[in-house]
Amino acid sequence: MLSVSAAIRQRISVRRFLPTPIPESQVRELLDTARWSPSGGNLQPWKLIAVAGAERAAVVALAHDLLAHSEGGVPREQGSDLVYPPNLWEPYRSRRYQLGEQMYALMGIPREDRAGRLAHVARNFEFFGAPVGLFFVIDRRMGRGQWAHLGMFMQTVALAALAQGLGTCMQEFWGTIRDTLHAHFALPETDLIYCAMALGVADMSAPVNRLRSPRAAVDDFASLRGF
Repeated sequence: MLSVSAAIRQRISVRRFLPTPIPESQVRELLDTARWSPSGGNLQPWKLIAVAGAERAAVVALAHDLLAHSEGGVPREQGSDLVYPPNLWEPYRSRRYQLGEQMYALMGIPREDRAGRLAHVARNFEFFGAPVGLFFVIDRRMGRGQWAHLGMFMQTVALAALAQGLGTCMQEFWGTIRDTLHAHFALPETDLIYCAMALGVADMSAPVNRLRSPRAAVDDFASLRGF
């Protein structure tokens, strides 16, 4: 049995998956575990849409159509949130830069190969080959506390998936077309799609899945007082 500590340390953002199908029963089992994620006041402010097969193919085709008509290789619908704040400051700017350089080096895509890098970014809209895509939805009237609870739910899903031998990748990139997805899924006006998550069996032969992003030391982010 995988311990919680081991699962936290082993979880990575998988960016290449095997085409191995994931049965509905396994997805249901995963969500049956994840539903015990904590939330303030037990609001459980999350909704989730899982797509596979023809439903997955439909959203992938929708996204690629928008991608083909976008400028700069990344679609951005009016009003969509930025994934990162503009003019990112230190140490966050360096952390993001370092991660990107490590990832593209593993894939053999040099900085001057802009087309190659954009092609990899576009694979977000294919769930990096994962057979299942999960979309996380929250009521837009919720506050920052409930958004934090949604994040905890997402982490719980990722760890529960790992315990089942599955890999995941949290994908805020899908938020660039959330309005189109909202219409596609015929969601109520009050619902908002935050992001997606790729779910499947990780292809551990892919170099990109050897990426282990560094983490700051405890003393770099924690202040322990009164001990």
